[in-house]
Amino acid sequence: MARQPDSTRSTGTDSWLRSYYLLRGAVSLLWVAAALLIAPHSPAIAGVLLLVYPAWDALANGMDARRNGGLRASPTQAVNVAVSSVTTIAVAVALTHGARTVVGVFGAWAILSGVLQLATAVRRWRSAGAQWVMVISGAQSAAAGANFLRAVGAPEAPDIADIAPYAAFGAFYFLVSAGWLVVAARRSRVRC
Repeated sequence: MARQPDSTRSTGTDSWLRSYYLLRGAVSLLWVAAALLIAPHSPAIAGVLLLVYPAWDALANGMDARRNGGLRASPTQAVNVAVSSVTTIAVAVALTHGARTVVGVFGAWAILSGVLQLATAVRRWRSAGAQWVMVISGAQSAAAGANFLRAVGAPEAPDIADIAPYAAFGAFYFLVSAGWLVVAARRSRVRC
């Protein structure tokens, strides 16, 4: 899976992805802050945050796909939009059944969305920069999902604070990707 030289990649794609990854990272950091600082004091806000996270993922994947040829041109993102949308509904139902059920839904979703993110990054490997970071992020998301599923059976009931590190790592990977694209763009300008 050799990467093409920078000159063959679309700078428009990298420019979009840089902005997109910065937005995804910033939203994830805000979510983590709210989950750790506000949600412990308000079950209602915790519930809203748990709904917002997969809903935002569906919206963000849809925005990215539309910017890059549409959902038909990106079947992995189309499936991710559907999976994240269904997950939002599943979380709404799971909230009525308790924290273990919510974390179980998040686990299944993290596995599926991680695999789909990884597949999207592999598809983009030759046309966009920083995809190696998205491959790692997708793989780690799937691994985190498996850990969430294990946490469902743990003696202590999980809560939103158990999901926050997952979101924080997601933010980290998006911000690293954005930074990588900024550095690559600067290097490219210097060469010209």
